Amino acid sequence: MSRYQNKQSVTVRDVMAAKSKGQKLSCVTCYDSAFARLIDRTSIDLVLVGDSAGNVVLGYDSTIPVTMDQMVHHTAAVARGLTRPLLCADMPFMSYHLSEAQALENAARLVQEGGAQCVKLEGGGAIVPQVRRLVEAGIPVMGHLGLTPQSVHQLGGYRVQGKGSDGARQLKKDAQDLEAAGAFAVVLEMVPMELAAEVTALLHIPTIGIGAGPQCDGQILVLHDLLGFEAGFKPKFLKKYADMGALVIKALEEYTSEVKACQFPRAEHSFSDSQK
Repeated sequence: MSRYQNKQSVTVRDVMAAKSKGQKLSCVTCYDSAFARLIDRTSIDLVLVGDSAGNVVLGYDSTIPVTMDQMVHHTAAVARGLTRPLLCADMPFMSYHLSEAQALENAARLVQEGGAQCVKLEGGGAIVPQVRRLVEAGIPVMGHLGLTPQSVHQLGGYRVQGKGSDGARQLKKDAQDLEAAGAFAVVLEMVPMELAAEVTALLHIPTIGIGAGPQCDGQILVLHDLLGFEAGFKPKFLKKYADMGALVIKALEEYTSEVKACQFPRAEHSFSDSQK
């Protein structure tokens, strides 16, 4: 079923309306169709095809090497397995910074080729012209402030942002500028929860927190992180809801043990001439 045939699909308007209704938004990342089909059976509101694919599934040590072609590829895979949640795609490093025309061309690829319903851009005042241009063209935009992983070298690492009066003042101004440019929501990553609460109260659009405390209008986590794929990854903001890494290792060890012991496959897993 196409997502456009599903009348209960979550829309950008639904996400924006959730704030005034006092309804918290649940968001998660996804990078492939298999997980998308599982997410589609849940009550998750928004799925982000994040450039965190670089860290999670492509083996990079940051999001910076992720390309537009890779983002289109992963977005299309997720779109093929998703019908209900709103589907948002990250615009990767340097895919929107050079000009409004560049931003529009690449955002259009994520929507037209990838099947995204909206896109996410990192940054504040400097990207306001790009945000405004995309919105004018009919492409909904989600902002991203605080820790912006594409700027990790400039920020000096993965650390809390918005500390101190100057940092807090700038973050609040950036959030307001993004709202004025037409963004329908803003991700706040790794900012003090007091500041996140102030920004949430300041804006008419929803804030989506990751490491930004409980007062945001919604929360987002990386799928593989919340499922516990990597035992050694334990940032303060993460709660692991499963230990899938251990389960996968156990299953693979059991499989290889049975293969080596000639216990798999058995007759019930095989075909014979007598079967029709």
